[in-house]
Amino acid sequence: MSLIKKVENQERLTQKEAERLYELDLFTLGKLADNIRQEKFGKKSYFNINRHINPTNVCADICKFCAYSASRKNPNQYTMSHEEILDIAKKAIENGAKELHIVSAHNPNDGVEWYMGAFRKIKEKYPHIHIKAMTAAEIDFLHRQYGLSYDEVIDMMVESGVDSMPGGGAEIFDEEVREYLCKGKVTSKEWLEIHKKWHQRDKESNATMLFGHVESRSHRIDHMLRLRELQDITGGFNAFIPLVYQRENNFLKVDKFLTGQEILKTYAISRILLDNIPHIKAYWATSTINLALIAQEFGADDLDGTIQKESIQSAAGAKSSNGMQIEEFVSMIKNAGFIPVERDSLYNELKTY
Repeated sequence: MSLIKKVENQERLTQKEAERLYELDLFTLGKLADNIRQEKFGKKSYFNINRHINPTNVCADICKFCAYSASRKNPNQYTMSHEEILDIAKKAIENGAKELHIVSAHNPNDGVEWYMGAFRKIKEKYPHIHIKAMTAAEIDFLHRQYGLSYDEVIDMMVESGVDSMPGGGAEIFDEEVREYLCKGKVTSKEWLEIHKKWHQRDKESNATMLFGHVESRSHRIDHMLRLRELQDITGGFNAFIPLVYQRENNFLKVDKFLTGQEILKTYAISRILLDNIPHIKAYWATSTINLALIAQEFGADDLDGTIQKESIQSAAGAKSSNGMQIEEFVSMIKNAGFIPVERDSLYNELKTY
């Protein structure tokens, strides 16, 4: 049976078959992915009104691709107090945010209570806000730094009001690539174990993949298939987010950058392979808003959100530091031929524009 016929019949592909998808021309691949996307969501493009908060850039780990950490090229260290975090949360909620997306560097100076106390204080003051916080890499850091088990950290998160987990820290699962990129950080096996434990508590999370640096196409496929395998067991991932590597201000020497075609092919392949993860997010902060909108025709159905403020990707050159106004966001989605649908953090539809 031909590869295209297998995709059209929604049969699962092996590693080798999935690698061959990259050999298809862009529009054939895009049509295959778009058919799946339209069957699931029609012309809807999802987004939420959210605020990213990055409370510290002091980091115990050293990742070659990171431009955000203050332990490297950035001498401007900062760590927010709980009062500062609460003040940002207050302003964000007044501006309509329904989700606070809180991820940090791995700060060895502030202790577990700095993390958990911030979540508790936000939740006490704003019980209806959705807190998406703590990547698997942060959980692993607290485990290593303070001798806590993963279960202990995760239970503390739940008790402190964390509602869902972001997908950061996954990078690329291949162990050799990971050794080169971010030696000492959470391993691929540990990342998957942490998300499995989170899902076992009936909680949902996202999954990411950082691509466009030193990985190969086969590494990307392997990464997606590992996620598909865990999703078969837990069903806890609500979105997959292929993150485009940002090239500025870091120690990763990458000479050849991805073409727009390669990025779109990767979105399309993720939609084809991840039949059990509902949503594919073209996170506009890493892909640019224009390419993220085009990606809606290549299998993606989500754009993330208005963001309001973002520090991690923008430190490496992304044009996302001040987010986007909702009116502009909605009109761009409409102009691209899609239906803007505001969602909550768990993909319940709130408003169709």
